[in-house]
Amino acid sequence: MSRRPVGGSTRERDVNERAAEAMPDATERGNRATGMLWVLAPCWYVLCEAVAALAFPGYDYGRFYISDLGVASVGPFGDRMLDSRLPQVMNAGFVGEGLLFVIGLVLVAPLVRRGPAGIAFLVLGIVHAIGITFVGLVPGSPENAANGLMTIHVLGAFMAIGGGNLAAITSFRALRGALERRVRVAGVVLGVLGLVCAALLTGHVLFPDGVWERGSVYTFMLWQFVVGVALLRARPNPVSSDEAVGWRGLV
Repeated sequence: MSRRPVGGSTRERDVNERAAEAMPDATERGNRATGMLWVLAPCWYVLCEAVAALAFPGYDYGRFYISDLGVASVGPFGDRMLDSRLPQVMNAGFVGEGLLFVIGLVLVAPLVRRGPAGIAFLVLGIVHAIGITFVGLVPGSPENAANGLMTIHVLGAFMAIGGGNLAAITSFRALRGALERRVRVAGVVLGVLGLVCAALLTGHVLFPDGVWERGSVYTFMLWQFVVGVALLRARPNPVSSDEAVGWRGLV
């Protein structure tokens, strides 16, 4: 009577070995795709902002809001004189950042750890993407202030800033195993700094609003860039299906 080899047949072992080898390869491809998207997104955003600012006579990074660059109207608004010559460029920067970030978020989901932090990271990332898209699609113009649509713009700004910086903070636990500890610590530091700047922005203290607004936005952009570079360079340990949230963990 023949005995079945321990561990299954040779064919079964070969299939298992190939599956085990394919998992790191698939994970690495997902990492690289997310890395490229998250490096590209903040670069695209900053480039659009710089181009729009150069075409805005007298634009002051410290005194004007970022979204002033996306307003097509010309004339006084509050204590500022709006005169953006390339509003479509800035709005493309907002929408492009949201789109590139959320695509990367979808691809990185298999690396996100199961648990409250992992779910929070994915949800907050979606909140950021939706919010910054609102900012680009509904400009903070005098016309929108008059017709009530400014509420959507302001809500989008809160979602983009709050969601983005909180996502950076929760990435410390959510992306454990996918990123080095120092990268995850940087996420906490940058996220907290961004939220502090946001609080000072709402209080209108010490410096002009443009300074605090950029402090609350650039922190997230820097985190996104740093994580993108880290994912391009790293070979993280793949998270098992039992440990990963994925998108099924949200429903």
